Amino acid sequence: MTTKPKTRTAAPATQAAPRVKAPVAAAAPTPGDSYVQSFARGLEVIRSFSAQAPQQTLSEVAARAGLTRAGARRILLTLQQLGYVETDGKLFTLTPRILDLGFAYLSSMPIWNLAEPVMEGLVAQVKESCSAAALDGTDIVYVMRVPTHKIMSISLGVGSRLPAYCTSLGRVLLAGLPDEEVRVRLRASKREALTRHTVTDVPALMAKVAQARKQGWSLVNQELEEGLISLAAPLINRAGRTVAALNISGQANRTSAKVMQETMLPHLLEAAGRISAMLG
Repeated sequence: MTTKPKTRTAAPATQAAPRVKAPVAAAAPTPGDSYVQSFARGLEVIRSFSAQAPQQTLSEVAARAGLTRAGARRILLTLQQLGYVETDGKLFTLTPRILDLGFAYLSSMPIWNLAEPVMEGLVAQVKESCSAAALDGTDIVYVMRVPTHKIMSISLGVGSRLPAYCTSLGRVLLAGLPDEEVRVRLRASKREALTRHTVTDVPALMAKVAQARKQGWSLVNQELEEGLISLAAPLINRAGRTVAALNISGQANRTSAKVMQETMLPHLLEAAGRISAMLG
């Protein structure tokens, strides 16, 4: 007989790398005879490490993963024997071997190798950073990024997570879901006002998502970070399902939202269309 996994409160988000850990109710797995709780707990231990917690004590891992110290210790020692974790006797850290798990996704999705030249071409046209992301619960996860040399206060790379509710990528990804599922995910999000422009009200966010669905793109003006503007478009496969999204981002002190929409959106939509055509 299996035991239902403990529900944990989402870890506090920070502007540098917001991360919402609480599972979405509608998308959470239902434990049954095929549910391996020890494996699920091992993944929670891995997920407890982040940019804000790259090194942790046993007690910190246990608290962040929602486990007892004894349970967390067994999992950490197993991961250490497998080469995914190392310790100095007090602090635990992930090893580079953990990258194998993330790169398994990228290598299993050859589309990103084909998409990269398209994204590089887009960056050359608009002179701004270009990213691709997928939806994971209430977050977006970056799966490909082509940066410019311009400085941004948010440091992002493959694997970085941001909340979906206040990002252009998140809104076009949510737009690919039925309204009820969008509502569930928004309600499960820790909807913080990250700037004075951030929309946090669920009905208002539903309207933003509906607008993105109708027009086929989303513009977010300084809701994630003051001075940061982003445009995103969905990447849609042949079955009509939104599998990822593409965006460009820039600084408001260089380019206004109006100018970005007028001059960069056509290039973004063209690039998104080309990548979508490659999807199966």
